[in-house]
Amino acid sequence: MKNFVTVLVKKEKINLLNFDRKGLQAFFAEMGEKPFRATLLIKWIYQEGEWDFDRMTNISKSLRAYLKENCCIVAPEIILEQVASDGTRKWVIEMGGGNKVEAVYIPEENRATLCVSSQVGCALACTFCSTAQQGFNRNLTTAEIIGQLIAANHRIGEKGRVTNVVMMGMGEPLLNFDNVVPAMNLMTEDFAFGLSKRRVTISTSGVVPAMYRLQEVCDISMAVSLHAPTDEVRDILVPINQKYPLKELMAACNKYIEKSPRGFITFEYVMLDGINDSDADARALVKLLKSVPSKLNLIPFNPFPNTDYQCSSRRVIERFRDIVYNAGIVTTIRKTRGEDIDAACGQLVGKVQDKSRRIERLQKMGIA
Repeated sequence: MKNFVTVLVKKEKINLLNFDRKGLQAFFAEMGEKPFRATLLIKWIYQEGEWDFDRMTNISKSLRAYLKENCCIVAPEIILEQVASDGTRKWVIEMGGGNKVEAVYIPEENRATLCVSSQVGCALACTFCSTAQQGFNRNLTTAEIIGQLIAANHRIGEKGRVTNVVMMGMGEPLLNFDNVVPAMNLMTEDFAFGLSKRRVTISTSGVVPAMYRLQEVCDISMAVSLHAPTDEVRDILVPINQKYPLKELMAACNKYIEKSPRGFITFEYVMLDGINDSDADARALVKLLKSVPSKLNLIPFNPFPNTDYQCSSRRVIERFRDIVYNAGIVTTIRKTRGEDIDAACGQLVGKVQDKSRRIERLQKMGIA
């Protein structure tokens, strides 16, 4: 007769930070609770900063008991902080499993911006980006994304409270659509962080199908990592262009603008010496951007170990700016922040276990 051993597995608690208000309403509906309780709970979590269910006094005792037994409120923690000479702060945040991501806090006179990561590593292979060279492990959960904003506000306090969020940290946000969108909803939710939709920006390298999908469910500001005015060059710098070329990307941008709170798309363009910075490149870029209401950010390339790229000279960057600006396109040169702690654009690395083995595959293809 066989011996049977019963193994009791402790049920994992549900992290309520993974729900936006709509998701929390659906969660409560499944329990037979009224949807308005979702609003009460969100206000406790985000406005009151109260994570102890026993102290949520306007929620029934029976519901509090259920939540205490089956749910939790857990955000990731900052394990390392570096402060740059310009006041920029880079935080290393533990995500479990030996993996970490980085978030960057950028204080300015009239605002404080947090650059948030969406993935552990990055699944894309943009050749000028340090993050892209590290490989990819997994998507972050909604709790891990919104948790970066929670951690930032807790660390800085009211005087330095985050006023702007840019989804421009590690990873491609639109490849983590189902977790990123609820997090952005919480950022703009009146009962949570209450940020203006003009102050929350999602960045994408051009995942065209997800751009159309986003336009149907969300209307925050969008930035597109462009970096080249032609398919020939962009295919190398931003390999996803091989799947979704510029014609398709610009069409998706025009569609998104129909709901965009700003009425234009911000295009990011890293300046690489001898690669994409000629007068001819500038004129080609003007022709491309004339098809979409645009604002252009020119980004001086931030070097990282073992890269072959170099930054364009200041003189070249300014000449490039003048050509595009004089053609009627608002153009700025982004001020580099946090470079001395590797917190500038394209420098975020974290610690990534590359479970996709993407770098090995790219090397075999002769790309990496």
